[in-house]
Amino acid sequence: MSDLFILIGILVVVIIFLVYRYMRQKQVITTLTQKQFREGYRKAQLIDVREPKEFDGGHILGARNIPMTQLKQRLNEIRKDQPVYFYCQSGARSARAALVLHKQGYDKDKLYQLQGGFKKWTGKIKKPKKLD
Repeated sequence: MSDLFILIGILVVVIIFLVYRYMRQKQVITTLTQKQFREGYRKAQLIDVREPKEFDGGHILGARNIPMTQLKQRLNEIRKDQPVYFYCQSGARSARAALVLHKQGYDKDKLYQLQGGFKKWTGKIKKPKKLD
């Protein structure tokens, strides 16, 4: 019976942590519709935080690939004085990327993400090169 209480306690702590992290992410990044994203990303730093294989499989024109796994080591590539438009496959990694930047002093009013991520994008993309 005590094992059940311990398991329930751990489950409650995990749920509280996940809810807290979700709420924190929502405080530091603005989610934009595709229309809003298209209107602003050309005047900003467009960063794809997916892994290189995903990026090479197709990405939004003009995007730079800085994978979430390398973000902390490559912060010097992202300017603090310009807006940052993130996207990933679905939106989870881009929200985490915004948290990382916010902790490093980036202004939360300059951090944006694409609603639904790349899988919902209907705009122009750079398609993968075909191998002969």
